[in-house]
Amino acid sequence: MIAMLDLESVRLFVLAVDLGGLTRAAEAAGTVQPVVSQRIKALEERLGVRLLDRSPRFLRPTADGARFLIEARALLTAHDRAAAFRNHPVTRVRLGISDHAMGGAAAMVLKRFRASLGGEIDLDIKVSLSHPLRLAFDAGDLDAAIIRREAGGTDGDLMGQDPLIWCGDITAFRAGHPLPLATLGAPCGIRAAAIRGLDKAGIAWRESLIAGSCSTLLGGVGAGFGIAPMGRFGSQGMPDIGPSLGLPPLPASDIVFLARTGTPALANALRALAASIRAALA
Repeated sequence: MIAMLDLESVRLFVLAVDLGGLTRAAEAAGTVQPVVSQRIKALEERLGVRLLDRSPRFLRPTADGARFLIEARALLTAHDRAAAFRNHPVTRVRLGISDHAMGGAAAMVLKRFRASLGGEIDLDIKVSLSHPLRLAFDAGDLDAAIIRREAGGTDGDLMGQDPLIWCGDITAFRAGHPLPLATLGAPCGIRAAAIRGLDKAGIAWRESLIAGSCSTLLGGVGAGFGIAPMGRFGSQGMPDIGPSLGLPPLPASDIVFLARTGTPALANALRALAASIRAALA
């Protein structure tokens, strides 16, 4: 006899794996952790296998869970495609992403976000620096924005803190010469924090590279064209070479989520996005 699967339970299982926990899955789905736990347990009983290894410190799929995860994603994709056959209203989300806040992790965040919502969403994305995104949000041009906050403040939801590190090829800094500073240009808050730190430490600098994106910035410093102050989260695993070069430590900055909700559908979408950001930062 073929087991009929509850699609919402399947989606909660995928969310729990993607977001790394039952609580984050509950947040994304707009429910509570015990409900997620019960639904996944019922799914395991229906399938006759254990899908998740759980402890207070981690959650990961079992061998059976990893195999089922592939089929679960395919099932949800097919369902969402079939559901789109009907003329459902589509939720439009205008999202701003600070390149220095997300960096190379943006793709992972957005993938988890879309998986949590299904297919009925149009996502308009603007990638820029935090300051212009904040202005665009305040002007009502964005429904939500993920930004770095360097100078304090209390508005928005704090997603987590991201340390600032110095990235690049250690040989790019020659003793007796100004530090070749690579940045995203003004009015970048990370650039400003780095310059304040260098000036306070009495370290001469010159701006050797002004990049248009974090990917270009990482490529430039990896090729030896400067030393870049960056958030550890968006640095794609580059080591902190600051201590080796005697560069000043830089303060951590807040990753903040700004959002306004006009409809229940938009509120649900932004709640799921916030859960994806927290999972990525964790």
